[in-house]
Amino acid sequence: MKTEVKRTFKNRLYEQFARLGKALSNGHRIELLEVLAQGEHSVETLAQETGLPVANASQHLQVLRAAQLVEVRREGVYIYYRLADERVFRLWQTMREVGEAHLAEIDRLVQTYLQDRRHLEPISAVELLARLAKDEVILLDVRPAPEYAAGHLPEAHSIPLAELETRLGELSPTKEIVAYCRGPYCVFADEAVALLRANGYQARRLEEGLPDWRALGFPIERRIGGDNENH
Repeated sequence: MKTEVKRTFKNRLYEQFARLGKALSNGHRIELLEVLAQGEHSVETLAQETGLPVANASQHLQVLRAAQLVEVRREGVYIYYRLADERVFRLWQTMREVGEAHLAEIDRLVQTYLQDRRHLEPISAVELLARLAKDEVILLDVRPAPEYAAGHLPEAHSIPLAELETRLGELSPTKEIVAYCRGPYCVFADEAVALLRANGYQARRLEEGLPDWRALGFPIERRIGGDNENH
């Protein structure tokens, strides 16, 4: 291959990879990917979950779609988005791990805004899997109900955070409860554990979220027609 041809090839090739970096160069778009890692969502739901106006959320989703990171489905007047495949979540997961390892500001932000987390006695996915096999804990999914239906940890009970206080009577007061949500920066589980402990329950939070659990190759279940289906 001639030098000038090789250079043209390299320039064009790496410019295509740079499209991914450009699509991920906005914090809102990264948060949208984290929510989509839970399952398919409408534009309206994504806007609500990320605190964005619908028009802004739609614009960010179009950028992600142009980079082939998300796919779209239309149903009547509604538009639904999902991740293109599991590798998109792994891309965000790798960014997260590199950022945690090399950007001190990330650690400072976590320490500032999640300073109470160290008291919540986190449990790892590996330990949780072992304890579930021994029937030692109650597993609580505190994400919104549609995300639970799209995929959840085995044997998990769905009680969205907003409903937890009024549904405490559904939980055993004598068995330890492990709450989980979307991922390591999601605070639903933190708030759930704080609420449970304030009401006399034994409670801990799972370090990982559902997408991280799935990426480890651990089983998940989906709600199909009212029944759970294993994967």
